[in-house]
Amino acid sequence: MNIGVLVSGRGTNLQAIIDASKDGKIKSRVVVVISNKKDAYALLRAEKEGIPAFFLSSKNKTPEEYDKEIIGIFENYKVDLVVLAGYLKILSGVLIERYKDRIINIHPALLPSFGGKGFYGENVHRAVLDAGCRVSGCTVHFVRLEIDKGPIIVQKCVEVLDNDTPETLAERILPHEHQALVEAIKIIEEGRYKIEGMRVKRI
Repeated sequence: MNIGVLVSGRGTNLQAIIDASKDGKIKSRVVVVISNKKDAYALLRAEKEGIPAFFLSSKNKTPEEYDKEIIGIFENYKVDLVVLAGYLKILSGVLIERYKDRIINIHPALLPSFGGKGFYGENVHRAVLDAGCRVSGCTVHFVRLEIDKGPIIVQKCVEVLDNDTPETLAERILPHEHQALVEAIKIIEEGRYKIEGMRVKRI
């Protein structure tokens, strides 16, 4: 499969996908990277790997207009699967419908808990700690119009330590995000699943 990645930050999850592809852990490959942030380090990661990378400004554009630009680029590179790898922008229905059941997102908590509007980055981990949770983790799910509400493909659990801060918890969950994303991509590329309502069943 050809993967198109949307990203807003450092791109460590992007790098995990690239490395898994180079190491033969997955057959799919990243063919294009798009960011809504001009200074996103992920763009440099892509360029270093020889992958086309684009910054798209959303200034003076509706969400639908912006996502149509993304679709144009993805279609040009024949993208089969869209991965949101730390993409801090809400998708419009235009993009979600065009790649229905072909967009996945990584979330740094165990959905359906600690998801939805405002739950991103350290906000998530702070909320987990404030709630007194003993376990957190990450979730890879298919994207739907409602934020963080799509069918769950893979989850990884991480113990919450008594001395954890939002920063330390995020740091310990991150490697599990990398593993979960690669695992989810492998499941999808091999067709070893079916979606029934909100459940993703392995076949």
